[in-house]
Amino acid sequence: MLILLLTTIPLAGALVTWLVPSGHRRPLVLPVVACLHLLLSGFAIAQPSAPLMNGWICLDAVGKLFLLEFSALFAACAFYAVNYLQYRKERNNRGICTGFLVCLSAMTLATAAHHLGLLWLAIETTTLSMAPLVYFNRNARSIEATWKYMLICSIGIALALLGILFLAYATVVAGLTPSLILNTLQGYAPSLPNVWLNAAFALMLVGYGTKMGLAPMHTWKPDAYGEAPGLVGAMLAGGLANCGLLGLIRIYQICISSSDVHFYKTCLIGIGLFSIAVAAIFLVRQTDIKRMLAYSSVEHMGLFAVALGLGGKALYGVMLHLIGNGLAKGVLFLTSGNIHRAFASKNREFARGTLKRAPWTGALFLAAFLAMTGSPPFLPFASEFVFFTAAFSQGHIITGSLMALLLMVAFLGMTLTVVPVVFGDPPKDRERTRYRETFLLVAPPLALLVVLGILGLWLPQPLYRLVVEAAGLLEAVR
Repeated sequence: MLILLLTTIPLAGALVTWLVPSGHRRPLVLPVVACLHLLLSGFAIAQPSAPLMNGWICLDAVGKLFLLEFSALFAACAFYAVNYLQYRKERNNRGICTGFLVCLSAMTLATAAHHLGLLWLAIETTTLSMAPLVYFNRNARSIEATWKYMLICSIGIALALLGILFLAYATVVAGLTPSLILNTLQGYAPSLPNVWLNAAFALMLVGYGTKMGLAPMHTWKPDAYGEAPGLVGAMLAGGLANCGLLGLIRIYQICISSSDVHFYKTCLIGIGLFSIAVAAIFLVRQTDIKRMLAYSSVEHMGLFAVALGLGGKALYGVMLHLIGNGLAKGVLFLTSGNIHRAFASKNREFARGTLKRAPWTGALFLAAFLAMTGSPPFLPFASEFVFFTAAFSQGHIITGSLMALLLMVAFLGMTLTVVPVVFGDPPKDRERTRYRETFLLVAPPLALLVVLGILGLWLPQPLYRLVVEAAGLLEAVR
């Protein structure tokens, strides 16, 4: 019942936002729905999970962690949107309000979907619902970014569907009762023919990897993140990309239970390291702060892939990093939106000296940058420490060393952009915009950053148990 409510309440809110005629009042629906969703998510996470609809729906520990991250991030974005959209009165906000709520409903469904077809449908819905939001600025660059986003992500998700069909056919070849239920497929995995299972994994790795933004399927990210409002970028990085990660985790759970796991782990480590390398290269001398954040997202999706390939202790880090990465990206994109409004530019040549023009935004952007790059005491430091510990303790010396080297390059590249944006002098030859910091533009990213700091120092026992249980679900089922 709670999953039904969590899915339908955002849809009801989307209908209300579509019908409300006032552009001033319409954004107020977002925080109302967000509070209800966050409250009900807490109840759903606290309850033991039980399969529904013959196993199609089941909110397991992995789904609960994704639901928690999605709901918390959406709540911050919802409150932020109230003031942000007042600065964008020249744009009709009906589409962005409705699209956000439809996306929240689809992400919620994805967390509880244990039928791979239903999961695919939910993930595809998030893609479609976010497309009009990428086009919010209504200019040539945003429409180009939207078409690139739609084209590449649609091809990717189509390949994921083909992978699901291959997986279903594998059950037929093995003489088993055809099924796309996660738990059933985990039990089938040792009996499935490797050739069909490998093909299904490869297709879904490319398909869901496109959604995540793994290189070389990442090419939609810099344009979409760069041209979308910061508010939309937060949901793309912390919501949409993580839906792709969830899809990859589900097929990983099946394949890791098969008779031969070397192929899957090698593919994940290889594509993960390649993604981090590509991101590190493009982060050097990057002048656009939103495109910088896009490549940072590519980097961290690569970290997820490497950690899944490592397995063992790294799986605990995956679950920690899911929360840390999602919330930190929320802070970075929301504050980057403030910087864009304050300077009418997202280029470091013109958007500089944020601490002097918008002190709260500058301080939050700097702190979130440190958090995202694995600095203590924030949660990403703890999760990345687990990644490196797992790599070296499990004998993956080369993988761990390459990760360390590439992350160092990425850190230095981001520093070259962040330092002048935060500490430089505001340009004197550009007229100051009408942007001023307000409570609702600063409080949501501040709240996310405080949560990141607290969780980096102390993980509440219920959350710790949930993380451990979720990591355990990624272990092989024999």
